[in-house]
Amino acid sequence: MPRLVVSTVGTSLLTNQIDVYTDSEEYFTHIQETANDREEEIKDKAKKTIIDLKIRADNSLYKAKNTKQIRDASAELNGIYGLYDGNLEQGKSDIHWLIATDTYQGQITAQIVKDFLDKEGITAYIQSPKKLSTLSTERFSYGIDELLEWWDATFLAYKDSHKIYFNLVGGFKALQGYVNTIGMLYGAEIIYIFEGNLEFITIPRLPIHIDYSAIKPAQFALMASKSVDIYIKVSELENVPDSLLSKAGDEATLNNWGHLLWNRCKRNFFTGDVPVGFPRLIYEDKSFIKDYQKNNVSEQNKFDLHEVLTEVSASMIKFNGNTTRFDSRLHFTRYEGGQKCEGGVRKNQIDHFYIKNTGWRVSCITKDGNLYLRHYGEHDYVNDNP
Repeated sequence: MPRLVVSTVGTSLLTNQIDVYTDSEEYFTHIQETANDREEEIKDKAKKTIIDLKIRADNSLYKAKNTKQIRDASAELNGIYGLYDGNLEQGKSDIHWLIATDTYQGQITAQIVKDFLDKEGITAYIQSPKKLSTLSTERFSYGIDELLEWWDATFLAYKDSHKIYFNLVGGFKALQGYVNTIGMLYGAEIIYIFEGNLEFITIPRLPIHIDYSAIKPAQFALMASKSVDIYIKVSELENVPDSLLSKAGDEATLNNWGHLLWNRCKRNFFTGDVPVGFPRLIYEDKSFIKDYQKNNVSEQNKFDLHEVLTEVSASMIKFNGNTTRFDSRLHFTRYEGGQKCEGGVRKNQIDHFYIKNTGWRVSCITKDGNLYLRHYGEHDYVNDNP
């Protein structure tokens, strides 16, 4: 089975190029002072230092006389060489993702590693979550949230076709702590190499059991909403550990760990025999529930539906039931035509919204600040039976 290898990327590939005997103190100063800066924030003199170190790093890799010199130059490549027993030919069917900070130094270093892997015939990509840096807790947390969202989608795409490894030989300690936990929760094997050693060790997939009893699916889903900021009353989160929440007075939302746990287990809740109950959404028993439980509704259909129901419920809460203010990305529109439908309701009194790009949809009626969901299914079915 091919491998998906996720490597955290630090800046040691650049700092390793500084010669303590011949380079001026400015080299150290420039690297330290611009560690969390984007390219546009760096002055010309400091940028010149970084580019000089990049050129040296390229030379150290491409002019290396043996793999040991390459591994000594780059912690990230050291871990990758360790995974392949020193022979990168073994990795030509694998996919590599390089996790870089949203900084100039992070981008430069990741690009050096990517270019080297490309030259060796190994497929590599760079993932740089927006704002990810250690400049402040706020920026770091924002970047981690983006990383978690990206990883959850990546994991779902590759979990059945690739064996997953997390290469944590390089990267910043703050980032490694999170990625180590992500790897354990998602069942990845984790690669480490100790200082001055070429032999790597792996922590095998750990049989971690998640206690779902503390998870409140509707509340967790709303707090993790992508389009609307939703805070839940603390009184509705009884028995939810504080370690998963970020509180503001008597309300709370999910923190990074809460997002991580929710992303890992939400599929269990979103693919059940009965749809999760969301605030302001009322499911018609004889139509919507019946449609949801039909044989042609796959687990993926159910999961996709719940993802959209989360955003619809969050929008109902935010706009107090005013569907005219919904984000256009929900594709919430009114049917045309005045013919009578099921229950004596006219078609031009019924709304509907789409489920991603599948063509499936949900018909509904807004009444008394709630949304009554009528039918769910493929385009023609719902369109003919709204």
